[in-house]
Amino acid sequence: MRLISDTYNKTDLSLDGSGSLVIETIKEGSGTFPVSGSKVKIHYTGTFEDGTKFDSSYDRKQPLVFTLAQGTVIKGLEMGVSNMKKGGRAVLTCFPQYAYGESGYPPKIPPNSTLKFDVELLDWIGEDLSPNEDGGIEKVEILQPGHGYLTPKDGSQVDIHIRGEFEGRVFEDRDVSFIIGEGSEENIIEGVERSLVKLRSKECVRLKIKPKYAFDKEGHAGYNIPPNALVEYVVTLKNFEKTKDLWALDLGEIICQCKLFKGKGTQYFKNGKFDLANKLFIKMESYLQNEKDNDPEIEKERKTLLLAAYLNSTLCNLKMNNFYDAKAKACRALSIEPKNEKGLYRRGQALMGIGDVQNAYNDFAECLKIDPKNLAAKSQLAVCNKILKEQLQKEKKVYANMFDKFAKMDTQREESAKEKEPNVMSCVGEWGKEDREREPSEFEKENPNILMLNSSGEFKDM
Repeated sequence: MRLISDTYNKTDLSLDGSGSLVIETIKEGSGTFPVSGSKVKIHYTGTFEDGTKFDSSYDRKQPLVFTLAQGTVIKGLEMGVSNMKKGGRAVLTCFPQYAYGESGYPPKIPPNSTLKFDVELLDWIGEDLSPNEDGGIEKVEILQPGHGYLTPKDGSQVDIHIRGEFEGRVFEDRDVSFIIGEGSEENIIEGVERSLVKLRSKECVRLKIKPKYAFDKEGHAGYNIPPNALVEYVVTLKNFEKTKDLWALDLGEIICQCKLFKGKGTQYFKNGKFDLANKLFIKMESYLQNEKDNDPEIEKERKTLLLAAYLNSTLCNLKMNNFYDAKAKACRALSIEPKNEKGLYRRGQALMGIGDVQNAYNDFAECLKIDPKNLAAKSQLAVCNKILKEQLQKEKKVYANMFDKFAKMDTQREESAKEKEPNVMSCVGEWGKEDREREPSEFEKENPNILMLNSSGEFKDM
């Protein structure tokens, strides 16, 4: 990049310095330049060299939104916008190699066309590094580009430097080494840890991190960070361990790795770090669940480790009161070994946690079939029995009250109906005086042989 003219503020952005891509800044804008992966919003007018307009977002009254470094717009426009600041305006001159090349873009753009774009950068947001792309971890500035193309993976050992800032105040500034996935052991917030898998060696970036991935609703008293605070971090990835991809490992290597995960996860569990332990057991699952081997001994070892991962993950979730997750993990364990005593007992505990007492009772009863001396299962079965009996008594009481209420309502309706009944009830043959003494109707006169009721209510032939 070189400055062509101080007077007109023109800069050559072409990669070979040939002047085939030039940006002329009309208005500087403010802030920093958008980084690779940023989502930008622009208005533009495109013209040929003679000034003839071929396209305009202003005419459509709709700004163009695109992501940098994804190849969704021509190279010259992408490179030009990367050198603009928010609120800035510039004119880009793009030779064919930075526009539509030798082919053009029929019918609008002829082959080998040089194009000009009058561009206004309305807004941009940094690359979204959050796992669900919810905008919670935003890379707003690259302070130092990275080297190579490899990035750390979950489970990689990393050496980083971090500087945390809140409202312009630095609250932490330190070097730290840890394994990705276990950052909480070193008090690394989730937003920093998740960003590392997108960084290259030696890369230094500025991040904006929302509360969800930082200190959340609790804040941090030691750092004097209030609840629900948006923080910024400058993160430098100094070095990282280059680990093999899962697909590059054979089953023997996978089993060895999972034994390490199991050992470390067990230690975390003993130390009361249930979330960290669970992460390692989940990692075991991801390594083992889709792998199979024709060797019966290796396959048996794989299944044994996978069963242990499911059972241990169930236990971690029970400790964290994640009862639905615990139930799901226990079900997976039981799909491998349906009569597994630990699996049945832990699923029973999970079912108790979500209020499904009847099915919990069934699981504890199955435990006792396997081992009648299982005191824990006996105790839980007694608890289930008590709860089920109490529920039954409550239901009986509810139904009894319901039937009493219905009986009262029926009685009230009957009494109300009697009060409203007329003196005359022709349906049962009872006639009032006015009916006995009335004149025959025209129909009765014309049909003298019809049956009539006499004063005693009996039928007589007229």
